[in-house]
Amino acid sequence: EGRIVKVGRTTNTVYVLPGKQDELQESLGNKIKLRLSNTSLKEHEVVDEINSRLPFIVKARESIRSIFDYAFSEMLNNAIEHSKSKFIEIDVSKEGSDLCFVVNDFGIGVFKNVMKKRGLKSELEAIQDLLKGKTTTEPQAHSGEGIFFTSKIADVFVLESFDYKLTIDNTIPDVFVEETKRLKKGTKVTFRIALATKKHLSDLFKNYSVDPNEPNFDKTKVEIKLYTMGTIYVSRSQARRVLTSLDKFRHIILDYDKVPTIGQAFADEIYRVFQSRHPDIKIESTNVKEAVKFMIDRSKGSGKM
Repeated sequence: EGRIVKVGRTTNTVYVLPGKQDELQESLGNKIKLRLSNTSLKEHEVVDEINSRLPFIVKARESIRSIFDYAFSEMLNNAIEHSKSKFIEIDVSKEGSDLCFVVNDFGIGVFKNVMKKRGLKSELEAIQDLLKGKTTTEPQAHSGEGIFFTSKIADVFVLESFDYKLTIDNTIPDVFVEETKRLKKGTKVTFRIALATKKHLSDLFKNYSVDPNEPNFDKTKVEIKLYTMGTIYVSRSQARRVLTSLDKFRHIILDYDKVPTIGQAFADEIYRVFQSRHPDIKIESTNVKEAVKFMIDRSKGSGKM
């Protein structure tokens, strides 16, 4: 008859009078922390449980609920299917005006797993590949888009595994990779977004599609500064690392922020060799300093960008 409202389910069910849901939020709290056994675990059931127990998510706008459902499901699914961890810890909370969640496993580690399955030399190379998108250790079952899009829609996204910590701060925006002294076995994902955000998943997907009317992930952005450690970009081999797997895309944006100069071989490999092999792929360069522009123009044999 509409005289009472049901919130939660099973043993967590609470009934309140219409209009009293706000008061209930204080009694239920703004946080859930669970330790889950990774046996026949299904991410959609965990999402349903969280949504039923955290009123601040239920009250949030549809756009933020969609972002949470997508991002949390993708990160939990990665832990379920790839980590080989017996247990997975999750933490979902409201911190001030932000929605935050953590997915923490104790398995093989995302960077080490990508490194091993793709035959890479280091965890750093695995991080570089993950940031391009479409990187997966099981191409028959996964598209490799989960981490990429989750990191882009977050305000702050942190991925910690064994020796490395990757931080993507989209409020600045900037990307940070650091070696950690504290060894983290497995993988820990931390996600934060403002509840008042104006972001929409549909807009994000369109930003990485050459044709906004077609839902194809065929556009990506690469941070060139992540491909070296304290040196300039001079070698052809460095350029080849940048270009690895980029032939899957139709539009590539190379961001030269904080890159003072590049070498002739580096520029030639990208702007002449790769471009001649893939004439249908558009290569766009951004945040280009004068010295970098000179080498790019020289490799193209033109005075135009």
